[in-house]
Amino acid sequence: MKNVKEQTIEWAILHYDKWQLYIAKTEKGLCYVGSPGQSYEDLKAWLQKRFPMASLVENEEELTPYLQELLEYFEGTRQTFSLPADVKGTPFQQEIWAALNQIPYGKTCSYSDIAQVIKRPSAVRAVGTAIGANPVLITVPCHRVIGKNGAITGYRGGTEMKQYLLELEAQKAVMNE
Repeated sequence: MKNVKEQTIEWAILHYDKWQLYIAKTEKGLCYVGSPGQSYEDLKAWLQKRFPMASLVENEEELTPYLQELLEYFEGTRQTFSLPADVKGTPFQQEIWAALNQIPYGKTCSYSDIAQVIKRPSAVRAVGTAIGANPVLITVPCHRVIGKNGAITGYRGGTEMKQYLLELEAQKAVMNE
């Protein structure tokens, strides 16, 4: 008999404006921030792929600190996140997500800029794929990556949400200068 400790992943729903976002955490930290319009089934499917032995438990109380930080971000009173994350990915994805965390609040860069940062200038498509696989929207700021021509490009949260986040940050960054 294997001694496999079953993992519990706790989840809650963040309600902000017209959005409802599922968020989830392991005992190590935030592991998922969903997109507007995603369902509980989407959350479950995503988690089963990455944490096949885990059970899902709704627990708003445990997620309150994360919900609070995200709400503060949406309200424009928070620019960085302080709570731990448990973000699983390949070493390449981890490298890309670390680079995303270096993009300052209120600023943007292109996919090719990120490829340059990781010293792989020809890996622009792979960079885009890794950015698209970011499981914790907003907290790892993949919304700050735009097309080289300044276009709002694909975003797991949808281009409407991406535009909103960029405008929110641009406004607050100007106010804080």
